[in-house]
Amino acid sequence: MQYIISIDIGTQGTKCILFDTNMKMKADAFEVSRLISPKPGVVWQEAEEIYGSCVRTVKEVMEKSDIAASDVCAIGIDSQSAGIMGIAEDGEASTYYDSWLDMRCGKYMHEMQEKAGKKIIEICGGPASYTHGPKMLWWKNEQPEAYKKTAKFVLPSGYVIGKMCGLKAEEATFTHTCIHFSNFGDNVKKEWSEELLEMFGIAKEKMARIASSFEIAGKTTAEFGKQSGLIEGIPVVVGAGDTAAGAFGSGIVEAGMLMDTAGTASVLCCASDEYHPDTEFETLVQMPSPIEGLWHPLAYINGGGLCIRWFRDEFTGKPAASYDDLMAEAENLPAGSEGILFVPHFCGRVLPNNPYVKGSFVGLDWKHGRGHLYRAVMEGIAYEYAYYFNILKKEHRHTRFEKLYTTGGGSKSPLFNQIKADVLGIPVIAYEQGETALAGSAIIAGCGAGVFADYREPMKNLGKESAPIMPDMENHEKYEKYAEQYLNVIEALEPVYKSDVYEIEG
Repeated sequence: MQYIISIDIGTQGTKCILFDTNMKMKADAFEVSRLISPKPGVVWQEAEEIYGSCVRTVKEVMEKSDIAASDVCAIGIDSQSAGIMGIAEDGEASTYYDSWLDMRCGKYMHEMQEKAGKKIIEICGGPASYTHGPKMLWWKNEQPEAYKKTAKFVLPSGYVIGKMCGLKAEEATFTHTCIHFSNFGDNVKKEWSEELLEMFGIAKEKMARIASSFEIAGKTTAEFGKQSGLIEGIPVVVGAGDTAAGAFGSGIVEAGMLMDTAGTASVLCCASDEYHPDTEFETLVQMPSPIEGLWHPLAYINGGGLCIRWFRDEFTGKPAASYDDLMAEAENLPAGSEGILFVPHFCGRVLPNNPYVKGSFVGLDWKHGRGHLYRAVMEGIAYEYAYYFNILKKEHRHTRFEKLYTTGGGSKSPLFNQIKADVLGIPVIAYEQGETALAGSAIIAGCGAGVFADYREPMKNLGKESAPIMPDMENHEKYEKYAEQYLNVIEALEPVYKSDVYEIEG
């Protein structure tokens, strides 16, 4: 039997799973990330810590499984997608990982939007936000020494692959599934846009080569083998962004399928066989699938899932209440949490972009308890999804969205799934293979290494669909009014957050 190692470099932690070639999990490991945030709007991770977490989790699954290192035939990696980091000529980090949660590039985000906002969307498939382009400009202008030292800008996965395989910067790759976040890449041609790079003064030679997810990026070195318990010469594929890997691992491979990634970020996306950049609403991002010719129009809340954990950790005592206890308090409350509206944009609204939004509870009354607040947090995320969903239906008028597949940690909450079903008015189906990004990365690695002839066969061995959670259409009617007022609240609070009390850079 042969085995595949899959690594997911997430925001909250790094997870590793060892799969056999029947896609059965043999062992797993997880290490919590250290997010460095000295003040609001500033978030980064140290590059060596990211790489070290990959080494340690791989070593742990090998020790747990007790299989021979020579039986590992491929390694797949996915990672956070909207942040960026630099590597020097030798492949070592020249910067820390500038997280997608970091807002310091706001000035350059607005510069890019004002200078070429719609053109960036047309070419790249997504707007300039707290994404790669503005972050690169921030490094260039605010940290010129680090920028000068940077030979290539890469994703965390690109950096880790380089370290695993002993690659120099000139050999670095950039997965094509993250072109929509690059702000400088041509989504259709799968190449860097010289027009956009020249417009903003970013040197093309600093951009890593765009490559297919299935391409072998390199093979493990003896040094990495010694560190991790593996051997030299194992093929490592380019891989995908975490959301692209999750959509792929969930089987979202046919046009019209709709998916919710209920993780650190809250992501709503669908599958489409047409490239349709959203220049009208500037909300939907066209994420390429690992599969050539397929895109995933999507929108997301920065840290949407973090809001739920934040509320539990900070407001339910020490030790914190369990999610089950909170659900029991919230599940029998009426739709709308008796008048509370929650805005989940702690780091500003990403899509459509509006930095002048902060996390907010509106409508508090003495009758409200923590169950009301907990429910309102989940409803706020669902109201944002309702906005995204309405635009999806407008942009893809000939596509019928009949059900929503949900994955990630939040998909384990029956109440959260019911709220989404009620707000959107469609059935919600939890995908029982919870680790969809890791499964997707494993299949990508197996295909790239020639273990699988085609991705469809191993997908048959993945998780099953749970019973659909049907929408309560009476609640759906109530929620339509709340979802409308949710948008009004965001607009009404904007002057407050533009005041010098908050000093939001924009």
